[in-house]
Amino acid sequence: METITITGANRGIGLELTRQYLRANNTVIATCRNPSSATDLITLTSNPNLQVAQLDVTDRQSVDAFCASIKDKVIDVLINNAGVKGSANQGLDDMDAESWLAAFNTNTIAPFMFSSRLLKNLKPADRPRIISVSSYMGSISRPGTGLYAYRSSKAALNKVMQVMANELLAEGVIACPVHPGWVRTDMGGSDADLSVEQSVGGLIAVIDKLSMAQSGRFWNWDGEELPW
Repeated sequence: METITITGANRGIGLELTRQYLRANNTVIATCRNPSSATDLITLTSNPNLQVAQLDVTDRQSVDAFCASIKDKVIDVLINNAGVKGSANQGLDDMDAESWLAAFNTNTIAPFMFSSRLLKNLKPADRPRIISVSSYMGSISRPGTGLYAYRSSKAALNKVMQVMANELLAEGVIACPVHPGWVRTDMGGSDADLSVEQSVGGLIAVIDKLSMAQSGRFWNWDGEELPW
C-alpha cells in the first residue's frame, strides 16, 4: 500500500480521490484550507489511514507548517488537485486581471512550489509520482474561446510538469499532468459527461500504472495520451 498526499481534498475530485484511495487501504494525507468546515471529509476520519491537514497551497507559511508536520514521511504519490476556475470575467472585453493573476498563483505556481518542497519526501519512495490535475482546455492543440485565465493557467501548468519531469528523470521521479474529463462537480456543472466516481476511478488506474517512460506526458482520465 502507498501513501498519497492530496491537495484540495474537501470536495469534488479531491474528496473522491481520498475516498477511493482509502477504500484500497492506502494511507492518505488529505489537505484543504479549512478542515473544520470540510464536513464531508471529516466523515472519513474514522478511517485510521486518513490524516487531514490544513494547507493553503498559495500561502508560504501554511506550506511551511505542513512540511514541518510531516517531517521525513515518505510519500509515494503527490496529487496537486487544488485549483480554481477564476472570475466570471475572462473575456476580451471584461477581463478581471487580478483574478487572472490569482488563477496563475493557484493553478500553476502553487503546484510547482509545493511539489518542489515535497521532493525530499518523494525521492525515497519506490516509484514516486507527482500528478497535477490539469485540463484539456489548457491544450494548445485544442481550439477554444473565452476563459482566458483558466485556459492559460492550465497550459502553463502542463509546461511546468513537462519541464519538471525532464529535470527529475535521472532521479526516478515521475511527473505528469492529467485531465479528469468533464466531471459533474461544482466546477464542471450538472451537465458534465462524467460522474466524479467514474473520473476518479480512471485517474487512479492511470496513476497506478505510470512508469518513467510515461513521465512528462499529458494523460486523460481513461489512459489516452493527450496532445499538448
